Amino acid sequence: MKFGIDRLLADPELRKPLEGKRVALLAHPASVTTDLTHSLDALVAAGLNMSAVFGPQHGVRGDLQDNMMESPDYTDPTYGMPVFSLYGEVRRPTGQSMHTFDTILIDLQDVGCRIYTFVTTLLYVLEAAAEHRKSVWVLDRPNPAGRPVEGLTLLPGWESFVGAGPMPMRHGMTLGEMGHWFIDHFKLDVDYRVIAMEGWQPDAAPGFGWPPERPWINPSPNAANVNMARAYAGTVMLEGTTLSEGRGTTRPLELFGAPDIDAKAVISEMRRIAPEWLTGCTLRDIWFQPTFHKHVGQLCSGIFIHAEGHAYDHAAFRPWRLQAAGFKAIRNLYPGYDLWRDFPYEYVFDKLAIDVINGGPGLREWVDDAGSVAGDLDAVTAPDEAAWEAVRAKHLLY
Repeated sequence: MKFGIDRLLADPELRKPLEGKRVALLAHPASVTTDLTHSLDALVAAGLNMSAVFGPQHGVRGDLQDNMMESPDYTDPTYGMPVFSLYGEVRRPTGQSMHTFDTILIDLQDVGCRIYTFVTTLLYVLEAAAEHRKSVWVLDRPNPAGRPVEGLTLLPGWESFVGAGPMPMRHGMTLGEMGHWFIDHFKLDVDYRVIAMEGWQPDAAPGFGWPPERPWINPSPNAANVNMARAYAGTVMLEGTTLSEGRGTTRPLELFGAPDIDAKAVISEMRRIAPEWLTGCTLRDIWFQPTFHKHVGQLCSGIFIHAEGHAYDHAAFRPWRLQAAGFKAIRNLYPGYDLWRDFPYEYVFDKLAIDVINGGPGLREWVDDAGSVAGDLDAVTAPDEAAWEAVRAKHLLY
């Protein structure tokens, strides 16, 4: 199969509208061609007039580990062109940076989750392009989490840099498709084009979204593999808790734990309260010791989520519910556990991080309600999921 960047490079007709134009690129370390050449180098070699580069969270170079670590603007040492950070002094492109190009190419590998900030950066670029009458092309890439949809819809008034609009946590779209939805939903007047992939089969084994013949390259420092991308719609919620999500280990956002829980007991309780939420994957109790971040240097009892191997069932795996069951199990086993982390999350200072992550308080309230059961969360979430599937249908390209 071919990604959008590969099709653009292979077909002079696709590049023809860019002749005589100043072209910018929004990219990160995973923005590479089929032979692993960085897209900027490949586009320059193809003869395009590249005039600027933009970087999302974690930067063009992908060098910054944690959230709320800002990247500076700088000058590219190879080509001498300006590199503008969209996760530094600004989140939205400035008027100054928008005047450096006529068309911006967006070549970002996403992981298929609303909270992954590249989704919001896409919206902000589209809004700026509409204001400044610039063209936006998305060079489309696979959604490695595939088509399944899961989670509560972000509520009005809960928009943030990790919540661009009313979609569930796991949206099941590519960035190219998401751009079409943004334009439709927010009524944007912008010249928008998607260079679609060729041959992407999001429901086909064994990749179920990610073509196994393509090497995986971290789009952000803690997105180490496809297993992480599959689990992320659930494990990202750990960022709003006192539990470790595995930062400071070699497998972040594929596990969770803490020094003061019993992982085997937690798994057993998860199976008791919501066995149907644990299907499609394998849970394995582990020990780990983070070298930085939460519980640094402490031995943690933890749970590893294997959305891979012979037990993986793509249609059955529900990471958001699985992680919700983990929280509920800990709340049941340790009623007074200090679970919710109270700190500014992605520049939101007046709401609990877990609520910012979920786009509302519903998940946390369900966990903390001693009388709630799995069916209660299903009852409010399933209608949101069905509604999103209906809304997104007309925007799907594959």
